[in-house]
Amino acid sequence: MQCLKVIAVLLLCAALLSQIHCASLHRPSSHLTRQRRMTPFWRGISLRPIGAICRDDNECVSRLCRKNHCSIRISRA
Repeated sequence: MQCLKVIAVLLLCAALLSQIHCASLHRPSSHLTRQRRMTPFWRGISLRPIGAICRDDNECVSRLCRKNHCSIRISRA
């Protein structure tokens, strides 16, 4: 009976070690980052006013994020 317990513990340790060994330690690259998704409710109440800092067009009330600020006009380059 003692032998079965030792074998069970060794198998459990081996399984855990194999999981640790197989785990990825690399940082995800920037092009693989997942875009944040929000439900329409949260999207509607979290829109930022004109002039607020933004990262994406979807964050602004005007749907125009230019030079990291919510804008009402398209910037002319």
